[in-house]
Amino acid sequence: MSYARHLEAGCVERFLRYVRFDTRSDEASNSYPSTAKQLELLRTLRDELEALGLDDVAMDRHGYVTATIPATVPADAAAEVPVIGFVAHVDTSPEMPGHGVEPILHRDYRGQRIQLPHDPDAVLDPEIHPELLEAVGHDIVTASGKTLLGADDKAGVAEIMAAADFLMSRPDIPHGNIRVAFTPDEEIGRGTDFFDVEAFGARFAYTLDGGGRGCLEAETFSADSMRITFKGFNTHPGYAKGEMVNAVKVAADFIHRLPKDALSPETTEGYEGYVHPNSLDAAVDRTSVDLLIRAFDTPGLQEKERWLEELAAATAADWPGTTVEVEIQESYRNMREILDRHPEVLEIARTAIKDADLELRESPIRGGTDGSRLSFMGLPTPNLSSGQHNIHSRLEWADCWEMAKAAEVMVRICELWAARTP
Repeated sequence: MSYARHLEAGCVERFLRYVRFDTRSDEASNSYPSTAKQLELLRTLRDELEALGLDDVAMDRHGYVTATIPATVPADAAAEVPVIGFVAHVDTSPEMPGHGVEPILHRDYRGQRIQLPHDPDAVLDPEIHPELLEAVGHDIVTASGKTLLGADDKAGVAEIMAAADFLMSRPDIPHGNIRVAFTPDEEIGRGTDFFDVEAFGARFAYTLDGGGRGCLEAETFSADSMRITFKGFNTHPGYAKGEMVNAVKVAADFIHRLPKDALSPETTEGYEGYVHPNSLDAAVDRTSVDLLIRAFDTPGLQEKERWLEELAAATAADWPGTTVEVEIQESYRNMREILDRHPEVLEIARTAIKDADLELRESPIRGGTDGSRLSFMGLPTPNLSSGQHNIHSRLEWADCWEMAKAAEVMVRICELWAARTP
């Protein structure tokens, strides 16, 4: 039985409301969540879960919202069904404006170019974005051209809420206890900093934070961040001959030595990793270069880091009087290392996707999710489709049918776990 037609209206109505909340996270903040405005949506979700009648609804001091959809199978069977969870994050990328989002619902999309009203240069063109052609005949949602939309990950939030509403109204659908969670700060890599896996109480979980229909993602980058600091010497520029060592120029030379046609986000795909200088803190006496390091295995990550250290040292040696410091901070590791030990969590997802009459699409995530860290914290957590497209941009859009199918896959996963009970 297909549940999507019962779920689409609930997904879309919620999504159109949730994207209006400005929930951008802030990497420069020392608070948790990094922005207080995320708490506005989190409180709303807590209140809506309570209104739906879920058990154990809670919002902790870090902003995590959790709740339980109670089991519908008999009590003795419920004790044998693994508790599973569904997780989505409320924050949106700080890279694009998120205040004043104006979602636009385009009914029965026919494959045409879409000019977004608030920016003449913001055009969704199926020749450039061919995924649009898969949405022909569906309702889709865009922003207005001045902000991102926030489908990453408010599509996932809306789908979890719609599925929870549906399951609470259908006691005839057999399932065990289901936990749901909404988290802040995923976009800045802090989404699970204070997540209490033991208190959450699930054996397995799924994040709803993927792209188009049918996707199942069980691999992420292994990721570190790196700061390389070049130390020079500053003095009055009018009398600097033979004395000044300009750390800004040293850092620029270092960046210039990075490959132009390889090892960068703009030149890699698939299983290729990269090194990505993404910010500078520059002054004559001290300039720091921040880099993101990505590979699909930890040895590959360490190899890139050694190469960068050697390149930085060689650069400094060519500028007499320069010294260099290197700091490395672990971000996350490839969740495949954990998920390979729990094949059942992926088998169930594959079956649920096929049962929803979707083509199964498995590919690595060229990034990370909360599931990466959750898996290493003891909660194996692959990632599922949520119908988000062109994320982190003004051209972001969401497919309403794909959102409904994502919620249907959730419901089917719950049924399949219950069916495994001896």
